[in-house]
Amino acid sequence: MSTGSAQALRCPSCGAPAPPGATRCEYCRSRLATVSCASCFGLLFERAAFCQHCGAPRARTDDLSEQRTRCPACRGDMRWITVGPTDLLECETCDGTWVEAAAFERLCADRENQAAVLPVPAAPRTVMGVQAERVRYRPCLRCGKLMNRINFGRMSGAIVDVCRGHGTFLDRGELHQVVRFIQEGGLDRAREVQRQELVEGRRQAQQIERASLRVEPAAGPYAWNERWLSDLLSALFGRE
Repeated sequence: MSTGSAQALRCPSCGAPAPPGATRCEYCRSRLATVSCASCFGLLFERAAFCQHCGAPRARTDDLSEQRTRCPACRGDMRWITVGPTDLLECETCDGTWVEAAAFERLCADRENQAAVLPVPAAPRTVMGVQAERVRYRPCLRCGKLMNRINFGRMSGAIVDVCRGHGTFLDRGELHQVVRFIQEGGLDRAREVQRQELVEGRRQAQQIERASLRVEPAAGPYAWNERWLSDLLSALFGRE
């Protein structure tokens, strides 16, 4: 997609100019280019039937069912959508996403799934100042239990909420951040770090074991033992 095409995008609701990375209109707050073309990876408007860059049908479609799920982050309504071949729930208020456990595994392993996510821009990082944002644990959409907060891949910087049996919730921009981390070899680096930690752990355990085998009872005039006492009694009283 050329820079000129991206700059020509306009909000379909109010006609205001839309920056390439915007997900909502700055004027009327309508959804903007959060959809990616599976053919040319250009950004499409919400509800666009075809890519305005290459003419291909959009890869992301909305589920027309009336069923609504509450977002674990803001309690807004979530709806099922499809990004490329991946089905996920998206919050209409905060743009957070929920991905089922099996779908998230496929996303991490399959480049076709990842290609549909990459064009969606990550959330801009903001400096929070000295006071850190309060940590909030969120309930799983399926079982209602509080999810674990983990740094995806231990080094990606994307702190996601995970219920291992059911799925993963990601704040706005984190899905793109996770996919970019995978595409740049982050999982391979994380596995190598883990392997080195295991090797170092075994080495330290072996050092401790060898050091414990080298420790012997202290020798000296008062270091009594059974054999020494038996020899002394034999010498004094002529025992054999």
